[in-house]
Amino acid sequence: MLRKLFYLLPPSMRFIFRRIVFLPVDILSLFSNKLVPPRGMIYTGSGDFIKQGQEWKQFFIERAALLPQDRVLDIGSGIGRIAIGLMPYLKGKYEGFDAVKTGVDWCVKNITSRNTNFGFQYIDLYNDLYKSKGRSAASFEFPFTQESFDFICAISVFTHMLPDEVENYVRQIALVLKPQGKAVMTFFILDKESIEYMQSAKPKIKFNLEGTTTSALMDRKVKSANVAYQRSYLEQLFFTQGLTILESHSGYWSGRPKQIDLAFQDILIVTKV
Repeated sequence: MLRKLFYLLPPSMRFIFRRIVFLPVDILSLFSNKLVPPRGMIYTGSGDFIKQGQEWKQFFIERAALLPQDRVLDIGSGIGRIAIGLMPYLKGKYEGFDAVKTGVDWCVKNITSRNTNFGFQYIDLYNDLYKSKGRSAASFEFPFTQESFDFICAISVFTHMLPDEVENYVRQIALVLKPQGKAVMTFFILDKESIEYMQSAKPKIKFNLEGTTTSALMDRKVKSANVAYQRSYLEQLFFTQGLTILESHSGYWSGRPKQIDLAFQDILIVTKV
């Protein structure tokens, strides 16, 4: 119910609502020296912000062989959750971009000022969850040289994108990823098992499967709130772009038992053939 009320607000008001709700916590955090954004400014994910960033770093190292000297692209870099986790480890170049300017501004001020090898760009893209204006993500070309990244991550990005946007981003990833490079992405993946859990268990998120062919929405009014994709559709999409799925970790969003703490969403690790 609270989620539905939140989505009734226009995108700009959702940010203001968060700032008001978390204002007491953020006032107390002013006395902390930790590199953590104010709780009211964190618009991606929930839970322990710093711990999650550290866990993703460890996952990247152990499961996707991320090396300290790698050149990294963080798609949807948000307000620095992944970047802060990578700061003590990564010596290569980090590039992040996001469609929310407040997140990018915070990262430039608080992260780039400490580590100049970490760069952030604001891209003015439309998304009905975060912004009411902006250019289409379906035609956006990544502002980077082809085959220039060893490693790419897109955490909680495709879960808020529609099919034409996802298809373009996967195409762009294939362009800027080096041969044998790896990418870690999260999705809500629809397959026989996840659908059965969603219909019989107590799912954290429930999607409307009526008329589903490639994707399904959680909320028809705010389409980008949460979007799920058929596994077969994603497999074919990666194949057409020369990307191979190396690993798949099922999330517990549908009511599945938890595999790993990180995997609320489904995780795919792919490589460029």
